[in-house]
Amino acid sequence: MRATWRENNARRWIAELSDRIGMAGWAALAVTPALAAEVDQHGAAVRDILVLGVEGAGTVGAVVLLAAYGRGLLDHAADLEWTPTSWLGVRLMAICQLAHAHDAKPLTADAYALPELT
Repeated sequence: MRATWRENNARRWIAELSDRIGMAGWAALAVTPALAAEVDQHGAAVRDILVLGVEGAGTVGAVVLLAAYGRGLLDHAADLEWTPTSWLGVRLMAICQLAHAHDAKPLTADAYALPELT
């Protein structure tokens, strides 16, 4: 199946966001169990928001929904400074991890289908 323009654009945006989080953010996630747990909780919350709150979410690739949600968060917080360990940074890390795990497959409401994020 060929990727759509939206999927490619969303993947590019997620990659840029991952770069903004930076090696320090991803390294902190790898060695800090509490941060990893927080990212997992944010991932579950984001999945629930998108699956239960967006009509037709099951027909759109997860990467597209997640990129749109992440852009909305950053637009809303445009004047705020954030770090990978702030609420916004943790939420954005969860978005990146979900996007990498699901990519073009739709998100699912099945809690058992949620991939391990760490």
